[in-house]
Amino acid sequence: MPNRAATRYSRILGVGAYRPPRIVRNADLAAVTGRTDEWIRRRTGIVERRYAAPDETVLEMAVQASTKALAAAAVPPAGVDVVLLASMSDLHQSPPSAPRLAHRIGSTAAALDLDAACSGFCHALSLAGSLVRSNQADHVLVVGSERMTDIVAPDDPSCGFLFADGAGAVVVGPSDEPGIGPTVWGSDGGRASLIAHDASWLEYRDDPERRWPAMRMEGQDVYRWAIETMPTVARRALAEAGVEAADLDAFVPHQANLRMIDTMVERMELPGQVTVARDVIHSGNTSAASIPLAVSQLLEIGVLRSGSLALLAGYGAGLSYAAQVVLLP
Repeated sequence: MPNRAATRYSRILGVGAYRPPRIVRNADLAAVTGRTDEWIRRRTGIVERRYAAPDETVLEMAVQASTKALAAAAVPPAGVDVVLLASMSDLHQSPPSAPRLAHRIGSTAAALDLDAACSGFCHALSLAGSLVRSNQADHVLVVGSERMTDIVAPDDPSCGFLFADGAGAVVVGPSDEPGIGPTVWGSDGGRASLIAHDASWLEYRDDPERRWPAMRMEGQDVYRWAIETMPTVARRALAEAGVEAADLDAFVPHQANLRMIDTMVERMELPGQVTVARDVIHSGNTSAASIPLAVSQLLEIGVLRSGSLALLAGYGAGLSYAAQVVLLP
């Protein structure tokens, strides 16, 4: 067999994002969830979020974000070798959406769906970096696309106000210097019930009178798990990349909850000059899309420049987590 040992590095070449136009503010959800604007802001930091229209599917939003990422990377669709689509909310179980995404952007690349919930983007980014470094692919399109409003009960007082919709994408390609650091990842399946659907589709099929299965979350338990687990994971990712917290330009964690993000920053003792992504304030929790959306937002407003060093950290249902240090395009 030919030797495909790594002979090069990988990095992110371009970023793209898609945010549905419809803005939903806290006051719009008060009558449904029973939570006031003041309560939601105090508990989560969220002020508003985006909800997709009926025609803004997981696939359609992925197409929009992917097109922008490819343009930013100056990579034509024919130059894409692999498409990785991370999503936990795509209700089209078969066929997978990644091959359809590849077709829509004009590519015949290998394509597969990946579900690691809110840490899905970081998982997919790790796989993309490995594919490029091992010469299995020259360019990999990594997408996180979610319609969380499809899988969360709108009247759920514990999480109906948290989740939202959107898509983010990056193109990963070869580099002369390291651009994607080693990934620190893992799972705690013994606590999987903390974020889970309240029924399976099989139960719904066998009892059509049953309410549509919805994702539920034990918010306080998830909060405690995240603030205890993720600072350690983040510090390990820094060590694996051979950098210190003071070397960072940005910290981009999964945009789950502003209190959670701020507590993690405090426990990690990040220096004040490190920019912290807080896109959750205006985008809500978009699961696998949250990290690329937050990266795109920081680049769009000019807070970060090309070559900035960022620590990414995803975590969520599973319970799964993944973190890595990257150079931004």
